Amino acid sequence: MEAIGVLMTFPMSSYLEQELDKRFNLFRMWNFPQKTDFLKENSGSIRAVVGNANVGADCELIDSLPHLEIVSSFSVGLDKVDLGRCKEKGIRVTNTPDVLTEDVADLAIGLILATLRGICECDRYVRSGLWKKGDFKLTTKFSGKKVGIIGLGRIGTAIAKRAEAFNCPISYYSRSEKPDSKYKYFPSVVELASDCDILIVACPLTEATRHIINREVINALGPKGYLINIGRGPHVDEPELVSALVEGRLAGAGLDVFEHEPHVPEELFRLDNVVLLPHVGSGTVETRNAMADLVVGNLEAHFSKKPLLTPVV
Repeated sequence: MEAIGVLMTFPMSSYLEQELDKRFNLFRMWNFPQKTDFLKENSGSIRAVVGNANVGADCELIDSLPHLEIVSSFSVGLDKVDLGRCKEKGIRVTNTPDVLTEDVADLAIGLILATLRGICECDRYVRSGLWKKGDFKLTTKFSGKKVGIIGLGRIGTAIAKRAEAFNCPISYYSRSEKPDSKYKYFPSVVELASDCDILIVACPLTEATRHIINREVINALGPKGYLINIGRGPHVDEPELVSALVEGRLAGAGLDVFEHEPHVPEELFRLDNVVLLPHVGSGTVETRNAMADLVVGNLEAHFSKKPLLTPVV
């Protein structure tokens, strides 16, 4: 398979690069500042694209690669892949589900604890020497809080199981009620937000879920409520979130993702009731390597004319 051209759109994993280099003719798009010239010269030999949550395969890229057969995404979310165009052109699409579920769910719980218990602020308090001047302020407990989850898929369900260990009542919103779920279902996000203390975003990003967290939802969650986002940045109307936090209409937020990554609203830097992470939900060595193995495995299966491991299209 060494002659098969594979285009990697963005730096995402050195291990993945090494494994792709062993098996394919790997092109690293970020090494070519003149993207148009690069594609003109090499489009004829590229048969696969490897993207991620930052740069996937939009319509323009897909149309510029006449021999493209498969997009193997180093992510679960596929909002950066034009699935409709892929279907039209018969291009296969795969992602990396399951292997990152545990890490993302762990991080969601970590964000809740860090936000409610002020763990990051406590750390700064000790490092700056303020502890010598007096005890840290009281914070808010997590155990027993009502948790609402938007999206009860693999990751949402894993978060719910973890939150149950903290004796938290669980409720959820999704496109339709899950008949086998023991958790309480709400038919709208506003109703869910009105009934919970902690609202967690764990759904895929689609046009329907873009800005699913808006002013109405934030106001329903209220000044004692907390927002946790481990989904995608555009799930949240960011200016509305910022104003709610600044004005005290929301108690706090734990955010792993942002609307215009890697840019984060500077107003959030000054707030102690906000925990900010650089999109690291799946960011462990073990999980990123497992994701890379899935990407490579899907490519090998496709070019060997075997069933794909995790087909989407």
